[in-house]
Amino acid sequence: MSFSGFTNDDFDVFKIDGLDERMDRLKSVIRPKLEDLGRHFAPSLSNLSGDEMFPHVAKHARRTKNPPNDTWVAFAGNARGYKMLPHFQIGLWETHVFIWFAIIYEAPNKAAAGKSFENSLDKFYKEIPKDYVWSGDHTKPDAVMHNQLSKEELKSMFQRLQNVKKAEILCGYHISREDAVHMSPDQFIEKAESVFRNLLPLYKMA
Repeated sequence: MSFSGFTNDDFDVFKIDGLDERMDRLKSVIRPKLEDLGRHFAPSLSNLSGDEMFPHVAKHARRTKNPPNDTWVAFAGNARGYKMLPHFQIGLWETHVFIWFAIIYEAPNKAAAGKSFENSLDKFYKEIPKDYVWSGDHTKPDAVMHNQLSKEELKSMFQRLQNVKKAEILCGYHISREDAVHMSPDQFIEKAESVFRNLLPLYKMA
C-alpha cells in the first residue's frame, strides 16, 4: 500500500488562486494519493459489493475558469464512468475529507432507488451511525448529521430523489482536516473500510 496519508499541503491546494496553478498542484500533490486509494479500494469494494468496481479519479476536464474546490476518487461498477451509477467516493474539500455513498443527478435509476430507500426508511433511520452525514448536493461541502435529522426529514430526502430532476443523495462520513492530518495511512484506510461496510446496504438497495 503506497498511500502516505493526508497532510496540510493537500488541503492547502484549494487556497491556490487561478485554475492552471491550482490544477497543477492538484495533479502533482493530491491526485497520486487518490490513485493510490483507487488501487487499494477497488478490489475490496468489489469483494464487498459483489460487483467489479473500477476507480475513477476526478479530472476536472471541463473547467475553463473556476478552479475546483474539491476533488475525489469514485468507485463504480463501470470502467467508463460513475456518474450514472450509485457509487462510492473518497475526496477532499479544504476543510475535510469525505467518504461517501452517492447517487448524483445524472443517475437514471435514482427514482427507483429513492422509492426503495423510502420503503426501508425505518431500517436506515435506525442503522446508519449517528455521526454519519447526509447531503442532497455533491457540489457543496456542508452536510447534516444523521442524529440531527428527524425521520420525516430523511423521508423527504428520499422522496425528493424520486420527484426532483436535479435531486441527489449522499450519505457517509466527514473527517475534519485537523483529524485527517493526524491519522496514519493505516488508520485512514481502516476508517474508510468501516464506512464503506456501513454504507453497503444503501448501495445494495440502490
